[in-house]
Amino acid sequence: MSGKLAIVAAGGTGGHMFPAQALSEALIGRGWRVVLATDERGAFYADKFPAQERLALSAATAKANDPVGMVKAGVAVFQGVMQARQAFARLNPSVVVGFGGYPALPALLAALLEKRPTVIHEQNAVLGRVNRFLAPYVTEVACAFPTLQMAKPAVKARAHVVGSPVRPEIRDLAQVAYLPPEVQLRILVTGGSQGARLLSELVPEAIAKLPEEMRGRMKVFQQARAESMEHARKIYRNAMVDCEVAPFFRDMAGRLRQSHIVVGRAGSSTCCELAVAGRPSILVPLKIAADDHQRFNAKLLEEAGGAAVCLEDELTVDALAGALNALLKSPERLARMAKGARSVAVPDAAEHLADLVERTAR
Repeated sequence: MSGKLAIVAAGGTGGHMFPAQALSEALIGRGWRVVLATDERGAFYADKFPAQERLALSAATAKANDPVGMVKAGVAVFQGVMQARQAFARLNPSVVVGFGGYPALPALLAALLEKRPTVIHEQNAVLGRVNRFLAPYVTEVACAFPTLQMAKPAVKARAHVVGSPVRPEIRDLAQVAYLPPEVQLRILVTGGSQGARLLSELVPEAIAKLPEEMRGRMKVFQQARAESMEHARKIYRNAMVDCEVAPFFRDMAGRLRQSHIVVGRAGSSTCCELAVAGRPSILVPLKIAADDHQRFNAKLLEEAGGAAVCLEDELTVDALAGALNALLKSPERLARMAKGARSVAVPDAAEHLADLVERTAR
């Protein structure tokens, strides 16, 4: 089969998988073949992933204070490296691209052992643990945010700021003008792949406290945990709010296109998609996120005037209701926020990263 082949290693969360998918689509458009190396959690987000093949590599992680878990994780990663090397002997990839997270580790380690060209991409404003470990050894380092926290000076000096690749349907929203609300008020509530319980339970209660006139012309699209869905629907029903509640929206681009404001976590994909789509937001960084990276992610949008940031420790039903009320009754402010969000967007991040991958492979 003709064409160069790239191994794209990602998994665990949508924050890793969505940029990996966007890069893969860009590479395929240039005549490349793509094989995805992932884990079981990553497979949940890979239903539309355009890989010709998927490699299920053994991988695991453990807390530093769990010596037994560390040994088990080490054994799992070693097995994954051996599996990857066996696959490489058959596929002979021209380059291996990792998107962070422990599922990407075996493929990158195998590539380094075989001295194959390697690229890592960091989606967050803080260099993650796996990428932090790999960064001094890989061929090239790419990142989404110019403020690459936790990176050593030598790594930061050679990092390529390319933005975070977004899916084509999200990128298309960069050409869609933001129209402030006139009659209907449309709110999108996302939870991210982790820590969604707080928003699942708190947002409906906050919306129920909004003025009746506002609730009467509101449409809410809310991602919620399965165990929280019926409770959320009940609150909305009692508050006379039109809603659609689901555990996951496959058509996120369609929801973003319709929304006037987004309430969500501050994962890298969320922040970069909000910027490209030019949508105002209220962001609640996940408190337990490693190295507080979601707070640093949110800072970019906040400083650009595109987002209001509420820390978990300060978030109450009344505080969120007040923030929503203030924004929804001010179309002019929402329009300014939309403009601010779009000012930091990098819609062509997938192409920029694909350029780097091709240069590295050569």
